[in-house]
Amino acid sequence: MKKIQAGFTLIELVVVIVILGILAAVALPKFVDLSDEAGTAAANGVAGALASATAVNYAAKMVNKTGAVVLNGDNAATCTSTALKSFISGVTLADGIAATTDGNTYNVSAGTGTCASNAGVAVSCKIRGSKGSAVDATIICTGA
Repeated sequence: MKKIQAGFTLIELVVVIVILGILAAVALPKFVDLSDEAGTAAANGVAGALASATAVNYAAKMVNKTGAVVLNGDNAATCTSTALKSFISGVTLADGIAATTDGNTYNVSAGTGTCASNAGVAVSCKIRGSKGSAVDATIICTGA
């Protein structure tokens, strides 16, 4: 009478564990790298929201809608948390370019361009979160 195998042998189990270990060692560094990419993508989302909100604000200002926010002055005054906080909700804006420690706070700093009192001029502000690199947000000035 032949004996029927009822389970896996020890060698088969060890081989499966070794293969899983190799797969984990190869895949884990890739997932660690994704946190910086996710941080940059989140900063891009905040930058896009600010760009969209300031474009809508500019359009509202051009049709004399009450409640439109005046955005003018030099780039250092435009690219501040005080000037931009009314255009976005759900995140906290702070001044500076250093990486933040809070995942919900994004630092704003001056980029290029100047609003002065020119309506429709685009300036660039740097946005940076807790991970990833700083990205540019295009802010549309409203003039006086």
